[in-house]
Amino acid sequence: MLDRLARSDDPDLRASALDALRIDARFRIARAESASRTGGRTTAPVTFARIGGAPNRTIYDQEHGSSQTLGRVVRAEGQPETDDIAATEAYEGLGRTYEYYWSTFQRDSIDGQGRTLHGCVHQGENYPNAFWDGRAMFFGDGDGQMLTRTTAGVDVIGHELTHGVTQYEANLVYSGQSGALNESVSDVFGIQVKQRALGQDVTTSDWLIGADIVGPALQPALRSMKDPGQANPHDDQPATMDDYVPGGDVHTNSGIPNRAFYVLATTLGGNAWDAAGPIWYAALRDARLTPTATFQEFARLTLRNALMIYGQTSSEADAVRGSWEAVQVPL
Repeated sequence: MLDRLARSDDPDLRASALDALRIDARFRIARAESASRTGGRTTAPVTFARIGGAPNRTIYDQEHGSSQTLGRVVRAEGQPETDDIAATEAYEGLGRTYEYYWSTFQRDSIDGQGRTLHGCVHQGENYPNAFWDGRAMFFGDGDGQMLTRTTAGVDVIGHELTHGVTQYEANLVYSGQSGALNESVSDVFGIQVKQRALGQDVTTSDWLIGADIVGPALQPALRSMKDPGQANPHDDQPATMDDYVPGGDVHTNSGIPNRAFYVLATTLGGNAWDAAGPIWYAALRDARLTPTATFQEFARLTLRNALMIYGQTSSEADAVRGSWEAVQVPL
């Protein structure tokens, strides 16, 4: 999407997109380097070195710098909130994400071992993005056109921290179909963090990613898991393999597995974390999932895990089959 906005006729929008692309290139390199050092499967999803169940968060102020040093500490775990709304939102969003993973999977932080969650607010000057660089989350304040304050989206925070979970599990390579899966997995769990925080089930959720942080150029949201390609005027996501974009950006083709999860969750009903989320999580943690996995390989693992968890004749397994059929990924 940034590539398309960088070709906009609006000079301000074009300049903002180009600035974001330059910063994004740096953080993608940093994340790849971090993944190569620390990537791989956790030996256990639950911490044994501590009791677990409570996050350890530290929030830093980047003071509009563009370096990837953490910055000045403005709030540590248990300290009262400050008058900085971005710091408060980051602290609460990190906590909501931790609570989702602990309550649903008894996973103690992104590494399963109680790792401290670092959040860095006020990244860059009017930077329209948020990212996980392999060790911390960085939040921009937005340019007012593409994005507003990125800490306002709890689904965005859940999305970015899930990149950390993926790094510690399958460590999916950030290109091609494995890269699109990497992005999709972050959307899948980011939307569940949002749904849980707002008390929504699969019928009351809007299934929109980034609805709380988009500016006028990207209204009403960054992505739609229900209707990929329809989130905003610049949305180019395909919804099925018929429209798969060879060589496309990872954020583009992620619409296909996103819709598969939406179909699964809404077919099963209730809360997305009742059955659909655990099936996706089991596939992510499956030792057979390789870093270069294709959509089909991931789809087959979701079915295998559904069969193992719920049984050969279960409605859950049937729903998994139907979800991938809906997006034309063969099992």
